[in-house]
Amino acid sequence: MIHFHNPQPNELTSEDKTLLGTSAPEKVRPYLSLWRDEKCTPLVPLPEIAELTGVAGVYMKDEGQRLGLGSFKALGGAYAVMTIFKRLLEQKLDQTVSVGQLLSPTARKFAPGVTFCCATDGNHGKSVAAGARILGCRSVIFIHDGVTQARADAIGADEVVRVEGNYDFSVEEAERVSREKGWQLVSDTSWPGYEQIPSIVSQGYTILAHEALIQMEQLSVQSPTHVFLQAGVGGFASSIAVNLGENIGHKNLTTIIVEPDRAACLLVSAQNGKLSAFEPGEATIMAMLECYTPSLVAWRILDAVASAFMTVSEDDARDAMRRLANRDDPIVAGESGAAGLAGLLRVAGDPEACTKLGLDRNSRILLINTEGATDPASYESIVGTAAEEVSNRAVKSAS
Repeated sequence: MIHFHNPQPNELTSEDKTLLGTSAPEKVRPYLSLWRDEKCTPLVPLPEIAELTGVAGVYMKDEGQRLGLGSFKALGGAYAVMTIFKRLLEQKLDQTVSVGQLLSPTARKFAPGVTFCCATDGNHGKSVAAGARILGCRSVIFIHDGVTQARADAIGADEVVRVEGNYDFSVEEAERVSREKGWQLVSDTSWPGYEQIPSIVSQGYTILAHEALIQMEQLSVQSPTHVFLQAGVGGFASSIAVNLGENIGHKNLTTIIVEPDRAACLLVSAQNGKLSAFEPGEATIMAMLECYTPSLVAWRILDAVASAFMTVSEDDARDAMRRLANRDDPIVAGESGAAGLAGLLRVAGDPEACTKLGLDRNSRILLINTEGATDPASYESIVGTAAEEVSNRAVKSAS
């Protein structure tokens, strides 16, 4: 299903542009030094997909290799944790603190008394837990029934709490408990009265958009004309859409939002013309996108900048994963990570959609593999090969 939308980027607020626009990556980058791993993730040309879909070029930013956490979310949750901790430390000391001083003996003494928490499908929780661990703080992560044990085990928090119900229930429980215990809630979704921190999380993601534009220039390729962005609550998609649009001009970019057909809260919102919840049903294999209520901030932004909202099926996601794994230069993409490619393939097979979106032989498509094999057993059951073996093939190909 696809819903064509009339973007109105002039409706972006000045705050949106400041938080997510051209200068945003400069604010984020100093915090990456705390990871001691500032490597840029690769941008991989997909010429076989370009030929298949009849466009000039397709390029995939592979976030499956980001900061050792296997997901773009490494950039968001941890950045927000570090930003919040900096503010708390400055309040404690009543003085300005540099990013480097967040690992000072004084900060280390303060850190154990600070607890960060969030709800997660897996990747955001890994990032929040990693940020807390780097600083020496404590982390408690809430997960829901749909999170597999493998994903839960990989979070690496001091405590993981499983909540009955879906993602929305885990968000509510994390908010309730954090309020009761005085913990620092770092949610990547927003609601009335809670918008600042999710916006900071989204600001962290702008790093990858900035990198992608530089990498396309290095490949002597013009900026993308289209970007397919997978979405759960919409924080990632809104961040990338704004940063790319502010850099290359919103009129020069067509943004397509891709969701699982079993969890399409943004598409329903677009159809209704207002923020709307999606009625839960059968779970989707695109677990990192399995969200039923949009982020308030993200929906407002995507309503202004997206040209289309669309859904892909379980089989679409599986097909996209296999296509990436079976390349001469393979890419390990999880079910959610391959959703953007699934969206492109679906649109390319629909002549009417191509016409309405201006997708033709002159188009340059940016895709983002948002995650690697976050559940190795699930990945192998779909691709037929272990993620490690596919990754080894990629290394051999590169060498």
